[in-house]
Amino acid sequence: MKKIVIALGGNALGDTAAEQLKLVEETAKPIVDLIEDGNQVVIAHGNGPQVGMINLGMNYAYEEGKVKGEMPFPECGAMSQGYIGYHLQNAIGNELKKRNINKDVACVVTQVVVDENDEAFSKPTKPIGSFYDKETADKIATEKGYTFVEDAGRGYRRVVASPKPIDVEEKNIINDLIDKGHVVITVGGGGIPVIDKNGKLVGVPAVIDKDFASAKLAEIIKADSLFILTAVERVCINYGKPDQKQLATMTIDECKKYIEEKQFAPGSMLPKVIACMGFAETGGEAIIADLKNAKCALRGESGTKITK
Repeated sequence: MKKIVIALGGNALGDTAAEQLKLVEETAKPIVDLIEDGNQVVIAHGNGPQVGMINLGMNYAYEEGKVKGEMPFPECGAMSQGYIGYHLQNAIGNELKKRNINKDVACVVTQVVVDENDEAFSKPTKPIGSFYDKETADKIATEKGYTFVEDAGRGYRRVVASPKPIDVEEKNIINDLIDKGHVVITVGGGGIPVIDKNGKLVGVPAVIDKDFASAKLAEIIKADSLFILTAVERVCINYGKPDQKQLATMTIDECKKYIEEKQFAPGSMLPKVIACMGFAETGGEAIIADLKNAKCALRGESGTKITK
């Protein structure tokens, strides 16, 4: 039996509530395959489209005078954890019952601690929310202190920081649930980013990369394996070129070499590889694989395994 942290990518979820509710029925099957084989499974997930949708809806309601105040971004992240967590909890629970596996599924609204001095706060890069013309963006920036950037010719969008996770506040209850044999969904969307202000945790407008949060969680709970599940069977070098090559294994030194060669796309495969390197440094095995092949990847028949 292994303790496995599974980080679900966007391909495992959907852009609308109806699409997601249907899609997670398929997502649940390979997850329950691992549980059925006797493994302890902890699930993390992204929230990019979902938190953007919530933030956009809340901003629109405020701008139209339908609500009295703006919804802070950390609260939007918390809403997305509940929304996505409910769908995953429902789908995994139904699949467990279908197979007569007597396990409960719990979704934990999770705060992830970041350093308020993280350099990411001085260089916000993560786009969120609506598109604006330059005049409107400048006006909002002056009024609220937000940072805006031009986004691929589509207009100007607010950007927030993407700091590195340093701790998971709810780690004790997560460990307790795992020890009692429950299936846990946690650090949704990378977790709600909080900083320590004189002993008090305070939410901050930021987005933590879900792969880094999953690696930190795996380290904290002493997981045996970290699975970062995506839409590709294996990590490739020379991607999209005639000499493209799939990699079944990588050592940390090989990862560093490929990163220096810029083999991995910054907004896609690169954070996954870096997160896996961090967990592999602690002695665990990290695997990047296609969701539907998760069971085969655990046996080394699919995916890319990254080890120390």
